Amino acid sequence: MTFDHLREIYCVAWGDMRFLRHTIGSVMIMSLVSPLLYLLAFGYGLGQGQTMEGVSYIAFIIPGIVALTALSASFSSTSARMNVQRLYYRNFDEMMLCPLRDSSIVIGKSMLGIVRGLLSCAIIFAIGLILSDDLMLTPLFVLTLIVSCFTFSLLGESAALLAKSHQSMATFSSLVILPMTFLCGTFFSVSSMPDWFQAILYALPLTYSSTLMRESSLGWEYSWIFLAVLSAFAVAFYAINIYLLKTRKI
Repeated sequence: MTFDHLREIYCVAWGDMRFLRHTIGSVMIMSLVSPLLYLLAFGYGLGQGQTMEGVSYIAFIIPGIVALTALSASFSSTSARMNVQRLYYRNFDEMMLCPLRDSSIVIGKSMLGIVRGLLSCAIIFAIGLILSDDLMLTPLFVLTLIVSCFTFSLLGESAALLAKSHQSMATFSSLVILPMTFLCGTFFSVSSMPDWFQAILYALPLTYSSTLMRESSLGWEYSWIFLAVLSAFAVAFYAINIYLLKTRKI
């Protein structure tokens, strides 16, 4: 990656970072309300005093909630911002006319989701470290978190580029994001499900993210193959976005 490439990425991301700076308070509140409610309802409501795979349920569920926060914060911030720019303000087309590489646009527009996801997840995990002594912050956890936020931010770009209206974005969230929220091992162990249903869950990126975050923060054996699969999801979403920009099918 050359200096000119990095400069283009910075130029694309600059406007979104300014937007995040001015709305950081409301953005963080919106990002944290749902995860904290999940933590209270499932961790202390339904799971009080229970154990899961040898650890307390609260320790088991917090990495899953962090993965869920990475999905919701990264996906929603990128998809909502791009959707408004494309369909309402129409200034995304103006950016497309600038002498920018398609790869610079894709990576630059993902920065908002990555930064917001990292900030939200850091707060949730810090709360988790206070609530449970079983959790630990490791380099592998940080690596998994960065890859997860990048993957989900690219997914948000794909959804925004494919959306033809605000209603279609809402439909995508209801059909794809909402099922992933509850079914991808965030609140339970995927291994407890029937084999045919596990096959479906392992076709979704959040399953790999929640599993890797749980392994890396609880000191379990880390599944490098899962990290490779999660990275493959990121590459696939990146390729889809590049294709949509190159063919102007947006």
